[in-house]
Amino acid sequence: MEDYDFSESSQNRLLIKNGKIVNEDDVIDEDIYIEDGIIKQIGNNLIIPGGTRVIDARGRYILPGGIDPHTHFDFEFMGTKSSDSFYSGTKAAIAGGTTMIIDFVFPKEDESLLDAFYEYRQKADGKVCCDYSLHVILPRWSEQIKRDMEILVKEHGVNSFKVFMAYGFMLNDAELYSAFEQCQNLGALAQVHAENGSIIAKNAERLLAQGITGPEGHEMSRPEEVEAEAVNRACVIAKQVNCPLYVVHVMSKSAARAVDFHRSDARVYGETLVAALGTDGTHYKHECFHHSAGHVLSPPLRPDPSTPLVLMNCLAQDVLQLTGSDNCTFNKAQKELGKNDFTKIPNGVNGVEDRMSVIWEKGVQTGIISPCRFVAVTSTNAAKIFNLYPRKGCIAVGSDADIVIWNGNATRTISAETHHQAVDFNIFEGMTCHGVPEYVIVNGRVCLDDGQLRVVEGHGHFVETPVFAPYVYNPEELDKIKPSRYDDDEYLEITPKVLKIKLLDDPCPTPTLPESNVTTPSMKGMRPEGQRNIQESTFSLTEELDPERKSSIRVRNPPGGKSSGFW
Repeated sequence: MEDYDFSESSQNRLLIKNGKIVNEDDVIDEDIYIEDGIIKQIGNNLIIPGGTRVIDARGRYILPGGIDPHTHFDFEFMGTKSSDSFYSGTKAAIAGGTTMIIDFVFPKEDESLLDAFYEYRQKADGKVCCDYSLHVILPRWSEQIKRDMEILVKEHGVNSFKVFMAYGFMLNDAELYSAFEQCQNLGALAQVHAENGSIIAKNAERLLAQGITGPEGHEMSRPEEVEAEAVNRACVIAKQVNCPLYVVHVMSKSAARAVDFHRSDARVYGETLVAALGTDGTHYKHECFHHSAGHVLSPPLRPDPSTPLVLMNCLAQDVLQLTGSDNCTFNKAQKELGKNDFTKIPNGVNGVEDRMSVIWEKGVQTGIISPCRFVAVTSTNAAKIFNLYPRKGCIAVGSDADIVIWNGNATRTISAETHHQAVDFNIFEGMTCHGVPEYVIVNGRVCLDDGQLRVVEGHGHFVETPVFAPYVYNPEELDKIKPSRYDDDEYLEITPKVLKIKLLDDPCPTPTLPESNVTTPSMKGMRPEGQRNIQESTFSLTEELDPERKSSIRVRNPPGGKSSGFW
C-alpha cells in the first residue's frame, strides 16, 4: 500500500483513496477526506487542499473503527488489580482495530456511585489513547443509589447501568425490579450479568468438599443452565417495568435461546464475547494450571466445542447483536491466588486487541457473516445501542474519523510474545487469523501506520452517552433521519438536531473481496405482540441458519440511524 506525506500540515488532513468503504448496510468504492478529526467528504474525484496526506487503500476494506462495549481496565477485583491499564489497554485496542472502548465504573464497598465515577475519570483521562465512555455498576440498591443514577444521567453523560445476579454484590429480584424501573424512568439502558449466584455458591461448596479445587471446578459450578435461568429471570423482571435490557457476555447456547425468546415482545439485546467465539471450555481440563486458569472468566467458556459456531450463527441471525471482549487481564502470578481453590482464581481474560481479527476469521472468513454484518456486530450496533451513532460506528460525512483500513486476506498469528497487552498469557495463543488492520485512524490521527503502532497517550477523550437512545427507545424513528456519506454542500443540510439527505438511485457495486453466505439487518426490532411457546422459537441451535431469517441488506441507501445531537 502506498502512502504519501507532503507536508507537516498533513497531520490534520488525510485522504484515503481506492478502498471499499464498508458500513453496516453497504459497500461502496469511494474516497474519504478527513480534516481536524472529522470526515468532511466522501466521493470520487474529491477536491482537497494541498498538503494532504494520501493513503492508497487499493484492495482493502475501509471500516468504521471497532467499538468494544465491554472492558475492565485498572479494575480492582478478587483481591488484585487487572494488569491492563487504560493506557496499555487502549493501546492494544488500537493495534487490533478498535478505536473506542466502554469501561465499567465499579464502586468500592460504601463508595458512592458519584465518587467512583470521578475516580474512574481520573484513572482514564490523560491516559487513554482512544475515546472512551463509562457504564456504571450498581453493587447494591438504596435510595441514594437511585438519586446518584439520576445525577449521573443528567450531569455526567452516563446512559447505562449494570447489575449482577452473581458474586457477593448481586442484587435480589426485588432490587433488580427497582433498578430496572429507575433505568426505564431515566431513559437509560439496564445491563445484567446473568448467572444464578445462589446456585453457584452451593455448587462450589459441594465441589470443594469433594476435593475438586482446580480450574475445572469453575465451569462445573456454573453450568450453562445456571446462566440461562438467570437470563430468563432478568428478562422477565425487566419486562414488568418495560425496561430495555442488555445481556452482557452471552456464553452458551441455552442463554442465547433465552435471549431469542424474549426478543419476541421485549427490548432485549444480547452481547457475546470474542472469547466465546474463538475458543471453548475444554481448556479447563488442561493439566497445566496456568493454562487452564488463564481461561477462567464468568460466565465460563462452555465445554461443548460446537458453542462458538452456534454463537457466531446467532450473530448472523440477529439473535445476538454485538460483540465485546470483557477484557479483564490477570498475569499468571495473579491467577495463582486460586491455586488451591478455584473460587479464588481472578476471573478475566484478554480480548481487546484480538477481537476484530478473531471475529473476522471465525465469521467472515468462514462465510457465516458478511463484511457489512462484521461492521454491525463490532462497531455500529454498539454505537446505536449506547447512543453514540452517527458520531461513531459509521463512515459518513460529519462522523468522527475513527477508521480502520483492513486487509481481509492478510494473516497474523496471535501470541502473548507479540501482543501489546500487559499480560503474559493469551487465550488465542497460536491462532492464525485472516483479517489484519494495516492503518488505524483515531480522531483523524494515524495511530497504526502501515503496521507500525504510533499511539499518543491522552489522545482520547471521554464521550458522553445521552439517554433515550433512539435504537433502544424509539426504533421506529431510525429510518426517518440518516447520516450522509456525501459532501455536505451538495447533499447534506445540517442543523444541531436534524439531518436531511438526498438519496441517490444508482446501484451499489458488488465488493470483490470475500463474500459471506448470509447478511442480516442490524436492527431486528420487536416481534409481534403476545406470548409464545418457547418450543416454537425459530432459533436453531445447529450449524444451519434458519432460512426465514436470511435477508439482504446490500442497498444504496446511506447508513441508517438517528442523530443523537452530536452534529
